[in-house]
Amino acid sequence: MAVVTFLSDYGLGDDFVGVCHGVIARIAPQVRVIDVTHGIARHDVRSGAIVLRRALPFMPAGVHLAVVDPEVGAQRRAVALRCAEDERLLVGPDNGLLTAAAERFGGVVEAVDVGRSPLRLEPVSASFHGRDVFAPVAAQLAAGTSLAQAGEPLDPAELMALDLHRARLTADGLLAHVLQADGYGNIVLDVEHAQVAGSGLRLGRAVTVNGERGLYATTFADVPAGGLLLYEDGYRTLALAVNRGSALAALGLDIDDEVLIAPDAQS
Repeated sequence: MAVVTFLSDYGLGDDFVGVCHGVIARIAPQVRVIDVTHGIARHDVRSGAIVLRRALPFMPAGVHLAVVDPEVGAQRRAVALRCAEDERLLVGPDNGLLTAAAERFGGVVEAVDVGRSPLRLEPVSASFHGRDVFAPVAAQLAAGTSLAQAGEPLDPAELMALDLHRARLTADGLLAHVLQADGYGNIVLDVEHAQVAGSGLRLGRAVTVNGERGLYATTFADVPAGGLLLYEDGYRTLALAVNRGSALAALGLDIDDEVLIAPDAQS
């Protein structure tokens, strides 16, 4: 069964998500739609891109529709992309939302501008391209229409990319950055499992985080209430938490801030 995954900042309080589902169902009733999330903060392209990159490896290969589009109706392009691996197709605005996920699958090997696609609904609303452009294009691609038929060819090198920080090893330790924080104040860092090798970090051993002492642990219960821990989250990405507290508040951090992590020399 063909699959369309769907991520947006639409929320569930309005009819936007349901209408996009309806458009897809009318065009390709045989296609299964999987909602990744519609809880991305309004207009937060950066968070949408990070969630998309983290989630898609766990989704079936198919068409991946993503709409976080603060410049809808302006000059930004609407695009559909083919990734190098798994024959995955991404559909959405060309504002950096799609490119981090595409990198996860070998990068973009083919791109088309779908802003004037013959597959779009007419008339096109200036403010609801999710319904009129992105959803119908995604549905048609999932139903077997070729990417070349969806729009005008576009050089992948012209696509917008987000300027995200990248963690790196330094003489003082692993220099990471705050990617996200959840409602509990737990912090997601830009360090994936493979990057921990060579850092000197050892599970169960003490670490310093911007000079604050903590533990590289498996679960929150490995530290006392109020204790700081470094751990791998469900996506095998390094994260920071305070047991029954907020790491964001305790460390005084914000999005994109640098975090220096090193083995505790006193342990």
